[in-house]
Amino acid sequence: MWQGSKSGGGMRLLRVFVFVGLVIVKWVEGFENANVTDMDVQYVSGRGFYNAPLLVGLTLINGAAAKGAVCLDGSLPGYHFHRGYGSGSNSWLIQLEGGGWCGTIKNCVYSKKTRHGSSFFMEKQIPFIGILSNKAEENPDFFNWNRIKIRYCDGASFSGDSQNAGAGLYFRGQRIWQAAMEDLMSKGMRYAQQALLSGCSAGGLASIIHCDEFRELFPRTTRVKCLSDAGLFLDSVDVSGRRSLRNLFGSVVTLQGVQKSLPRSCTSRLNPILCYFPQHLIASVRTPLFLLNAAYDTWQIQASLAPPSADYRWNWFECRKNYARCSAPQIQYLQGFRYQMLRATRGFSKSNKNGLFINSCFAHCQSERQDTWFARDSPRIGNRSLLGTGFLIELASKLLVALTLVTKPAIIWFLSDRPIKYHSFNSFLLLLYIAHAPLPERASSFNIEQNQFLSLELRTMDRVPMPNK
Repeated sequence: MWQGSKSGGGMRLLRVFVFVGLVIVKWVEGFENANVTDMDVQYVSGRGFYNAPLLVGLTLINGAAAKGAVCLDGSLPGYHFHRGYGSGSNSWLIQLEGGGWCGTIKNCVYSKKTRHGSSFFMEKQIPFIGILSNKAEENPDFFNWNRIKIRYCDGASFSGDSQNAGAGLYFRGQRIWQAAMEDLMSKGMRYAQQALLSGCSAGGLASIIHCDEFRELFPRTTRVKCLSDAGLFLDSVDVSGRRSLRNLFGSVVTLQGVQKSLPRSCTSRLNPILCYFPQHLIASVRTPLFLLNAAYDTWQIQASLAPPSADYRWNWFECRKNYARCSAPQIQYLQGFRYQMLRATRGFSKSNKNGLFINSCFAHCQSERQDTWFARDSPRIGNRSLLGTGFLIELASKLLVALTLVTKPAIIWFLSDRPIKYHSFNSFLLLLYIAHAPLPERASSFNIEQNQFLSLELRTMDRVPMPNK
């Protein structure tokens, strides 16, 4: 009897130790993962950023099935819609959700069992935060607009028109886009005085692809512009010398019949696969377009530049997890990627109708997260927030800090038809950015054709001009 009691007490004590041990492990992991890159845009809990975000219900597009506009699994597509009021009642903000791509039957079969391939798995309500927030103090420029988030369930950036009957897969991104636009036009969007098409990641690519189509929905009197957040995917060589992202995009374009959705202005002169890369699209977009991107885009670093499939010796394993652990050559490699991004946007930036802000953050998607779109302690000019994206990155114990950068004001000035490229405010913005993100006198740039580092002189384009008096 005594032995049984002792044994039972020992087991209980053992369970307590195991439980406490697990708690400690998770606690330690929390600190270790403080700098781990998020691969998905996640809901960020309060802690000073915001309280009680607006939850908006899912609306399915009931007439979509008759048009063949269905998700990968054949379910209805949908969106979340919060109607505007007051001064924003005739202004519309459309945000296209991101969620990666599927370019093989196997991957698409997997995706159709997730929220990125079926409305059966989508959240019935989602928080409207960042650029979709309904709080004037957090989102003063769009809080009372008609705000819509269109859910992503086709796996090809709302493009493509094909199917695979054997696998029960429907590749209908183009039809989903068209059905969503028709539904929203019937709900009042046709009366819009101003409209902004935005998107994040795969949705950011979609906002570029569909920008001119969006413009054509409205009369010429309607002010229409587009915003691509983290949608500037580059055709880069990875650390193994291959083109991982080109391989992925190639399989997506081929499998899903994407070429039919791409502008003829590009496909008439280039392979449709290359036309899926924004660097070959942006020059031909006629509608005013704003590019918001991190020069050190975390998704592209992890999935395009140094994916596990290209990192045979796991040399990039620690760097991928925590950028504070990147070696000097790896940092130089990433700076080369930044330079490639600047080169890719050189021609685009010369147009007065366009705008862009490429900051030196390690980030992916900045307009739809509350912690990057709004910060209470952000610097201000006059009584206006300098920082719609109060994005403070501290990389663990390393003194590697990207100071809070200015994103939201640049977008607002772009929407107000002021040429950001030449405006003194923008020059100040970029001077502030350059001041806190200096490059060495000679920047290492990765030669994408020969797979080797070249030392390139910093060009005039990297020197920000002083504002005109």
